[in-house]
Amino acid sequence: MKIAEYLDAVETAGSALAEAAAAAGPDAEVPTCPGWRVRDLLRHTSMVHRWATETVVRPRTSYEPGAAETELDGEELLAYYREGHAGLVAALRAAPEDLVCWTFLPAPSPLAFWARRQAHETTVHRADAESALPGGPGRVDPALAADGIDELLCLLHGRDSSRVRTTGPRILRVRATDTGDDWVVRLSATEPPRAERVAHRVAAPDADTELSGPADLVYLTLWNRLPAGPLAPAGSVRPTGPVAPTGAVTPAGSTPPAGSVTLTGDAEVARLWHETSGIG
Repeated sequence: MKIAEYLDAVETAGSALAEAAAAAGPDAEVPTCPGWRVRDLLRHTSMVHRWATETVVRPRTSYEPGAAETELDGEELLAYYREGHAGLVAALRAAPEDLVCWTFLPAPSPLAFWARRQAHETTVHRADAESALPGGPGRVDPALAADGIDELLCLLHGRDSSRVRTTGPRILRVRATDTGDDWVVRLSATEPPRAERVAHRVAAPDADTELSGPADLVYLTLWNRLPAGPLAPAGSVRPTGPVAPTGAVTPAGSTPPAGSVTLTGDAEVARLWHETSGIG
């Protein structure tokens, strides 16, 4: 995706997050983040947005922690969030293409890194805010979702800090059925996941587990934002609404419902991902 497209996503998702938070209210529970209420989500996202803004604007050339989360609440907190989000969008739009600042993932440039990272940070937290509403998380643009799957699998979980480990070699295949994007993820007991994008439906090593479906549902599922989908442990409460994925392993050869995520193969690999793939 182009930097301008990421910046549009940061702006759109951040505004939608604010709208959902206002509609739900600060005391509403956030089902996708157990133990959080909307105020916790706003405080966290405000801190991240302002930290990213400071990194770009100063600019910082090495890691520095962000300021503590605000103690504001209610309308004041929502206004504080909106101010921080607007500041981030303005900073990224004003940043020069040859910006030099600290980053923590490979990218064509620091500006491309921060535009991409904040696009997905904000989109995922938009889904969190919307999960506090009766309709649950809304749809994500397929191209943005496919890009986010790629960032999550190939970069975020490619770091040594990823906790995803298996007892022995395993292969997870991930398919976005609407965009034609496929990934093969090699899991092991000693190394972080090693993911690569592969040509759509080309011959690939036999996968132990395959996760497939529309890009936006796969995206939210891999981020554990659809908590009762195919990656959730047995007994989880299935979410309601049009984005709810199938909750059980789909037998090979069966036809999944339209607009669902399908898991085939070894469910243990999916359970392990659900339990250990959180990004700190």
